[in-house]
Amino acid sequence: MRVAVADGCGSPRALFPALRRAAARHGDLRLVLGWMPAAEPELDPAAFADARALMGGPGLRPAIDAGAVRAVPCRLSAVPSLLAGPLRPDLLVATLVRGADGLHLGTEVAWMRGLVEAGVPVAAVVSRSAPHADAGPALPADAITVLGDVDSELGRPREVSTPPPTPDDVAIARNAAALVPEGARVQVGPGRLAAAMVDALRVRVRVDSGLLPEAVVDLDERGLLLDDPVAAYLVGTRRLYDWAHGRPLLHPVEVTHDIGRLSAAQAPPLIALNAALEIDVDGQVNVEGVGRSAAGMIGGHPDFAGAGARCRDGLSVIAVASAHRDRPTLVTRLSRPVTTPSHDVDVVVTERGSADLRGLDRAERRAALRDLWGGRVRDTGPARET
Repeated sequence: MRVAVADGCGSPRALFPALRRAAARHGDLRLVLGWMPAAEPELDPAAFADARALMGGPGLRPAIDAGAVRAVPCRLSAVPSLLAGPLRPDLLVATLVRGADGLHLGTEVAWMRGLVEAGVPVAAVVSRSAPHADAGPALPADAITVLGDVDSELGRPREVSTPPPTPDDVAIARNAAALVPEGARVQVGPGRLAAAMVDALRVRVRVDSGLLPEAVVDLDERGLLLDDPVAAYLVGTRRLYDWAHGRPLLHPVEVTHDIGRLSAAQAPPLIALNAALEIDVDGQVNVEGVGRSAAGMIGGHPDFAGAGARCRDGLSVIAVASAHRDRPTLVTRLSRPVTTPSHDVDVVVTERGSADLRGLDRAERRAALRDLWGGRVRDTGPARET
């Protein structure tokens, strides 16, 4: 049997001990994981015959680095296809919440609703404290086996706090926010830099993103949020979850990461604000890790970057500090395979300013990036081309 574990902050932690014991008892259970924001010691991947991650995240970094979990390289928009084909699970283990019309997904919808609609049975715990932010209808009752209600800490969604921004974050954010026009749709992610970019916005915007960070609450309180956000996951603290409860915010990946919807000409322009770990002199981006460490994940980075570049009046913006631990983040060769190709990068922003790469040829792009970094380029070997 292959078991998929619903991911995100609302992952079903109450069921992990029993799932681990079942894996140890049977010896042939295979595991599919998604985005794990925190370590889950009760879910030991080594107990399974095979464990694969379709995204990763901080919670899976040690297991991926140790080889206990195999990281499958795929963009988030391709996850439903993988789960309908070579990685189709026999069971989905999830946390659900009760709505007036039945059971719903809680702090994330993502790829899970598609599995249920495809007929994959669900073993679930029902949380009494998770928010109800699922924009879709109630899940079919005959597909779900409820194993119990949970009102303890294990039933509450994980809280992910954001550290305060650094001076470089603030400078980068100010330069990125200057690219966002009034009324645009903005895509951001979680983390310190993303929060700083939202905080730097001074115009009213819509939020259309994969992960919905807590900074959106501040945006709303400042009167700068237009309409309900569109997202696949919530990631934050109780403040975000309380704000999201009762709002139809969360949608399947098939909606949130659909490049046709995101880049539609009749929609407001999409400004995709994405971070990077490193970028090479041709503008190719790596967000998966540096060296041997699986520090990041592909996720929706290439989906939103491609949509922003394709959208009329939209932008694909890559925001990155010019140095990390005094080593330039502009390199001659990425230390990992390319996450997002150079032709899906419009503007690169650092604390030093920005480089608009649109309409430039390869030589001009290289020159613009070198100039943005003040000529500081880390020589990591021959250039890698997509």
